[in-house]
Amino acid sequence: MTIELKENCKYSLLVPTSMGVRITPVNGQPVHSSNLFEMQATSAETNVASISSYLGLPVKVLTTFVKDSPIAQFIKSNLKSRGMDFEGPEVAQGDPWGFRHQFNIADSGFGTRGPRVQNDRAGEVGRTLNVKDFDLERIFGQEGVQIVHLSGLIGALSQETSKFCLEIARTAKKYGTRISFDLNYRASFWKGRDLELRTIFTEIASGSDILIGNEEDFQLCLGIEGPEAGGKGIEAEIEGFKGMIGRVKAAFPNASVFATTLRQVISANEHLWGAIMFEGENWHVIEPRKITVLDRIGGGDGFVGGLLYGILKGWEPEKWPQFGWATGALATTFLSDYAQPADEDMVWSIWSGNARVKR
Repeated sequence: MTIELKENCKYSLLVPTSMGVRITPVNGQPVHSSNLFEMQATSAETNVASISSYLGLPVKVLTTFVKDSPIAQFIKSNLKSRGMDFEGPEVAQGDPWGFRHQFNIADSGFGTRGPRVQNDRAGEVGRTLNVKDFDLERIFGQEGVQIVHLSGLIGALSQETSKFCLEIARTAKKYGTRISFDLNYRASFWKGRDLELRTIFTEIASGSDILIGNEEDFQLCLGIEGPEAGGKGIEAEIEGFKGMIGRVKAAFPNASVFATTLRQVISANEHLWGAIMFEGENWHVIEPRKITVLDRIGGGDGFVGGLLYGILKGWEPEKWPQFGWATGALATTFLSDYAQPADEDMVWSIWSGNARVKR
């Protein structure tokens, strides 16, 4: 099967997001023993969108910025360098305890020492994302979008962002834009809001064409019964996911593509990396293969970005998870949270296992 996409659109892919910065020690050192750090602009949703933007498709980001902030300027410059259009309001910082962009403080780990991540989201300006600040009729009705990618991270960030994502999904549906929804359950975001968020996530999922998530995501976000208790390991995980997706498809018949990644961690720098996708009535399973990891953060986003790129390019479905597997693996070779593919050939070479010098 193929996913029919709206034609004559200004944008192939659109993502709403809360932008922040990541601070990482150099040379793979842990945070507590380092005094030299690198800073990069980051968000899970723009990690996804980077695959399409670096490979030449038009991408738009909906976000919000702190007015007159050097961090906001740093983020804007980064998005421009990635070839992404963006729009969003400028919110005054207020007093020193006011709004700011989130900080993510994380090392990469090394060998037997796993990476550690601390999210500092106090005063996060992205929590103010509000539908009243965006002309969705213009964006979807006049400019046109082929796929909008929504993340449960933004969907659950605040009451405002939840309503924002819901209205985006409703407007996208109205204008024939395909909806991709990565559930991304976070217990801390859902605390005290379970009923409210279950209702919102269920409506978004009901209109989605592509649903992405692991067993926990589908159970905790949508109330789907999880896999039956059984053996351990990747084979049991695959069979459990297959059984659960049957229940997801029955509950959300509008969706035609379901996907998740498979990962076993041998060490911080060696993973077994796989993926599984169900489209139409067809299963596509990529058995986990060994990959060498420089920095694991962003691998899952890279997979989703490659999957969506394959759909946007109109490829045969079996290529969608293959390309996604390779862009996810590619992301783990970058110190940035997002992959920066030079061209499609770089990605397909990873899929084929060809790491030879190209001259």
